[in-house]
Formats: sequence, C-alpha cells, structure tokens
Amino acid sequence: MSGQCDIGLVGLAVMGQNLALNMEGHGFCVAVFNRTTETMRQFVAKHRGRKLVGCETLEQLVAQLARPRKVMLMVKAGPPVDQMIETLIPLLEPGDVIIDGGNSHFADTQRRWRQVESRGLLYVGTGVSGGEEGALKGPSLMPGGSRAAWDLIRPIFTAIAAKVGPNHDIPCCDWIGPDGAGHYVKMVHNGIEYGDMQLICEAYFLMKHLLGLSNDELHEVFDQWNQGELNSYLIEITRDIFRVKDPETGQHLVDLVLDTAGAKGTGKWMSQHALDLGVPSTLVTEAVYARSLSAMKEARVRASRVLPGPEQTPLLPEPRKEMIEQVRQALYAAKIVSYAQGFVQLRAAAEEFQWPLDYGRIAQIWRGGCIIRAQFLDRIKEAFDQQPELENLLLAPYFCQSVQRCQRAWRQVVALAAGAGLPVPALATALAYYDGLRHERLPANLLQAQRDYFGAHTYQRIDRPGVFHTPWAQLAREQ
Repeated sequence: MSGQCDIGLVGLAVMGQNLALNMEGHGFCVAVFNRTTETMRQFVAKHRGRKLVGCETLEQLVAQLARPRKVMLMVKAGPPVDQMIETLIPLLEPGDVIIDGGNSHFADTQRRWRQVESRGLLYVGTGVSGGEEGALKGPSLMPGGSRAAWDLIRPIFTAIAAKVGPNHDIPCCDWIGPDGAGHYVKMVHNGIEYGDMQLICEAYFLMKHLLGLSNDELHEVFDQWNQGELNSYLIEITRDIFRVKDPETGQHLVDLVLDTAGAKGTGKWMSQHALDLGVPSTLVTEAVYARSLSAMKEARVRASRVLPGPEQTPLLPEPRKEMIEQVRQALYAAKIVSYAQGFVQLRAAAEEFQWPLDYGRIAQIWRGGCIIRAQFLDRIKEAFDQQPELENLLLAPYFCQSVQRCQRAWRQVVALAAGAGLPVPALATALAYYDGLRHERLPANLLQAQRDYFGAHTYQRIDRPGVFHTPWAQLAREQ
C-alpha cells in the first residue's frame, strides 16, 4: 500500500527546507528526511498543521510516497549524492524517480543517469537557481535526465517555479534535455553569474577609486542603472549593499568586508569544459582567476609595498557625470559578451552531446527566479526566436547595435583603467574577445608557422587546399 505524499525531499538545509515549504504551499504533500533526525523534527514541529510528513528513515520516506514515487535530493554535491542513490535504489520500484537538485557536475549526472536507468528507475538532474529566497518564493528550475520523468514531475516543478510574462503565468522551468543537460545549463548560468559579478565589481572599483564616489553616491548610481537597460537582480542587490551600515561601527559594511572572494566550483567547471570544447569562454575564466587573485591577500599586501604603478593618475577626460555614463555603457557591452560566450558554449555542448537545447526557452527560464535574471534576457529570447540557429548573440541586430552604441565608451574606460593602473580584467577580456571576433584575419598565421617550424605541426594555406610542412630553418638560411 503506497502513501499519499506527492514527493519526498531528502536534505533539510535552508534550501531544502524552503523548497519543501514552497511545494507544500502549492498544495503538495511533502515527506521530508534528514540524516540529522533532530533537524527534521524541529522543521516539522515549527510548521505543524501543514502537509509535511517527517520521516526518520529513508524506508519511512519511501513508504509515505504515492506511486510512482518521486524523491528529490538536496544534499551536498559529490559522494553524498552517490551514497544516497545507492541507498535509495533498493527501496524503489521501476518507474520511480530520483531527482538531484544540488549543484552536481554534469558529468556526474550523466554517469548517475546511466546507473539509475539501468536499474529500471528514472533519474533527473536539475539546476535550481535563486538561492534560499528563490527556493521559497519561486526558483528557476532546469531539469534534465530521463525524459519519461518530466511528465511526472512537471506539475510540481512548474507550480513552484518563478513566473514571468505579462500575466506572470509563464513558469521559469522547462525540460532541458537528456542525461546531464539540466546541470550543464545550470553550470553555464553560474559561469555567466561569475562574469556578471566581476564586471559589476570592476565598475564599482573604477567609480570608487578613479571618480571618488562615496557609497551613498554609488547607491544612487546603481539605483538609476537598475531603472534602465541594466535592470537586473545583481544590479539591484548591489544598490542595496551600498546602503547597509554596520550596526556596531556605523560604517558602511561593504568597506569592512575582507576583499577575498570565495567560490564553489561551478565557474571553474564551465571554464574547464570550455577548454575541452575549444570555445573561448574568456570572461568566466578571467572572473575565476580574479577570485583566485583576490584570495592571495597576503601576497598582494606584500606586493603592494614593492611593485610600482603609474607615476601619475591620468586626467579624467570628461566631467564625472559623463564618466559614470561611460562606465555604465562599458558594463552593458561587456555584459552582452558574457551572455554571448555562455550561449556559444551551450551550442558547442549541445553538438558534443546531441542535446536538443532550446536557447530562447533557456533565456526565458533565466528571466525570473535565478541570480542572473535581467531585463535584457527578453531580448535574448527574441533573438533566438527570430534566428534559432543564431551563431553568436553579438550578431543579432539588437545586440550588434547596442555594442556599436557603447563601443567608444567601452574602449575609453578600459584604456583609462590601464592608464590609472586599476585592474579591470573582465571588462578588458570582453573587449579583446569582441575585437578578436570581428577581425577576419588574426595573427594565428604566424603562430601556426612557429608551430610548424619547431614541431612540424603543418599548416594550411589561403591560396590553395591541402596540408603543408615547410623546412623553415633551412629556407631561412638559404634565403
């Protein structure tokens, strides 16, 4: 005799608790389990009277679920997921669904999908974005894995997801694709997030140290930016950060935060796989390295006492108000590059793994609930709706025209930062990517000649077909 709960949730950290409350709030009965039993008991007791069924063992949890059973794991990525799957498989029946809602590496999801399906079960690896608040109020969900599972989990997932559209009725959730596609899209989301955050931080750094803006002035700037084409969750929370003061000291709290950034690995994963695919996701890579450099705090303190910078700060070419606008334009242009690189990598991965990714729908899924939600994702969806095979977002008319409009300011900001000795690695690498993409001919002809000279790696010619090798050293001596 099966139970009556619609879904089981394993793992009651704050994200897990909030997802359970979100599901229950939409009318679903949720059975909950946590390895630390007391955590489960306190959670259920705190929300007594709601359709939350506490379970002290996985066997009890499975017994509470209606068939076909659906069990969602919200446990730490890595071995804990494998251990939980191994424990669950013997307790489930063919057609039951295991869902991994953590930040798992897509290759692990591919492996687990094969393992679970070989036992007659269904497996879903789903990206969940939006943090703790999103989990409670409506996250962005990116499920992938066993296609047959989608019809079973769709009612729950589409109900709890964030909603967008004129009538707020379009769920930020849809089926992404087979095996690890869902977690891959979430990985790229996080990589774009790395780039976005680094770009915003560089804009802040320039306005603070070059223009001398106070935190109150920065709050006003980001508030204005959030009312225009930069409107986004990250700009919004950045605005709020500049308002917060430390209750103990009365100082702005952001100035008391140590300048060493942490990371959980998803940005690095995107960068690593970009190298495997041979696609230049340079912005996320530079953002990862920027965090690595920030973590070298003691080394930077020592170096700051030795390494000289420019002899003098260059004179600002514009009044401060105009310079703020130039920084805004540079940030917007580089942000376009960040998303363009992300979608280029998604396309390359889709070809590699034969995933039928819908890029316009992915943009819509990211429109609400998630960390990179932004107004201009509507423009990205429109671009892919008009050209489903669009090679690069920069080639879409809207984005091409936007970058053209911002290009002069972008170049001036990067040049000014270099002249002042202020690091803007993400703004600069985005510009280098743009310039590399728009040049029909690059200096790789010399690079390939060098490779052929020292390693006989061969080369192709522009004037005839075929593969060639030249005895460069010999010809150099003879000529």
